[in-house]
Amino acid sequence: MKLKQLSINSKIVSLTFFIIIFSFLVAGIFVLGNIMNTKEEDLEDKAMLVARTVGKLPEIRDNLSGNEPFDKKAEAINQTAEGVRVINKADYIVVLDMEHRRLSHPIKKRIGQVSTTVDENAAFVEHYYISKVKGELGQVVRAFAPIMNDEHKQIGVVVVGYSLPTILDIIDSIRTEIIIVTVLSLFFGAWGAWVLGRHVKKQMFGLEPLEIAKLYVERTETFNAMHEGIIAIDNELNVTIFNKKARKILGVNENDLIGRSIYDILPDTRLPEILDFNKPIYNRELYVNHHTIMSNRVPIEVNNETVGAIAIFQDRTEVKKLAEELTGVQEFVQALRIQNHEHKNKIHTIAGLLQLGHFTQAVDFIVELKEKQDELSQFFEERIKNENIAGLLLSKINHGKELGIQVEIDMNSQLLYLPEQLDFNDFVVLFGNLIENAFEALQQVECEEKQVFISIDQDEQSLSILVEDNGIGIDPDNLSSIFENGYSTKGKQNHGIGLYLIGEIVRKAEGTIEVTSKPTEGSSFFITFYM
Repeated sequence: MKLKQLSINSKIVSLTFFIIIFSFLVAGIFVLGNIMNTKEEDLEDKAMLVARTVGKLPEIRDNLSGNEPFDKKAEAINQTAEGVRVINKADYIVVLDMEHRRLSHPIKKRIGQVSTTVDENAAFVEHYYISKVKGELGQVVRAFAPIMNDEHKQIGVVVVGYSLPTILDIIDSIRTEIIIVTVLSLFFGAWGAWVLGRHVKKQMFGLEPLEIAKLYVERTETFNAMHEGIIAIDNELNVTIFNKKARKILGVNENDLIGRSIYDILPDTRLPEILDFNKPIYNRELYVNHHTIMSNRVPIEVNNETVGAIAIFQDRTEVKKLAEELTGVQEFVQALRIQNHEHKNKIHTIAGLLQLGHFTQAVDFIVELKEKQDELSQFFEERIKNENIAGLLLSKINHGKELGIQVEIDMNSQLLYLPEQLDFNDFVVLFGNLIENAFEALQQVECEEKQVFISIDQDEQSLSILVEDNGIGIDPDNLSSIFENGYSTKGKQNHGIGLYLIGEIVRKAEGTIEVTSKPTEGSSFFITFYM
């Protein structure tokens, strides 16, 4: 079975077994090395102690100093040395005279032979030392001690040897402990790994890593396939989602965004405020990273606990299509319809005058119409530099005539350029809703002259817009609520968004808006944008 096909439990148990076995091997190397070093040091100390002890035994010293035959001396010395060797479990104890002849040895046939070991020479000049050699018994530590007589004259040398245990010998000596520790470690390791695996899988909603990886890839591609920009953050303000559309809309060209602080990517974002207030904000126009967006921001809750926030947004120009249909495009279409109707009426008037033979009056009427049209056209051409806004205002003048409302534009008005954060779509929404609200207010009153006055004043520091009417006015109790989304006193569907959109435009451009109104006397909206 392939490793990636194993369950999370199997992987954790297998990994735990591997770690335990590998740890035992590494620890075993160090432990065995330490045991061998300790054992070697102990044997060196023991060998030197035995060598010194043998060198000071009277039986050894007296026999070496005596005048007995060599065989007799060797027999007595070997008997004493072997007794000491057996008691101290040494591998051998060799006593040498000053002619390097062996007087004791575990192998009797070597007694009387001359020792030719190179590392024993220093012992014949009164040196005590330890050496390690490889002999017939394997690695052996040997202690060399000179034998001195009562006159402190050297009469021989004692060599005591101990074989060093091999790794297998050490392992065999602690075999029981190794088996117990290994079995217990593997048992508790496997049990702990199984419990951990169950806990981890429970935390992952019973899914295997491959399933989670598949869900993550599918989720990422789903977000990237969406037409809206999506950004999500956690409670630490770190980005958890930032799809391709969001990068495109906001002009973010970096790729590694997940896990970074939202302030490092978009310092002017308004997403963290959702975590502060823990309330959703819908259909809010924002200016982020020099881009205008229409955003819905919502807290993310898991088990009634806020764990982050998500923003779903679109490019403002796309969202404004609906507003343009309501206040822009439809107005242009309506302007054409009104203009066509008005031209028909004028043509009928001229035709009637001609049929009645009033040729002079017909000419005067035509000249008057031309002068008024030329004056209005010249005003829009010279003073209002945006054709879309000029067309909207002209349509409102004509629409007002059809409704019996006089729309007057201050002839000193001018609009040469737009504020940096706004475009003509914003002003289509602004003028369209202000004038339409004025028309509706005027249709609810009975008066001889229904008027709407419009003034646009612009200089290098500011742009001011004034729209006044003498309509029904606004109740003072409602003035503080008129810019709320969905607020309306008309009780009709699709009302309550016009003034809200105006308020959003003013907030986006950091402008100000003043509303003055008296019931039955009219309303005045004064908006200022700072350049």
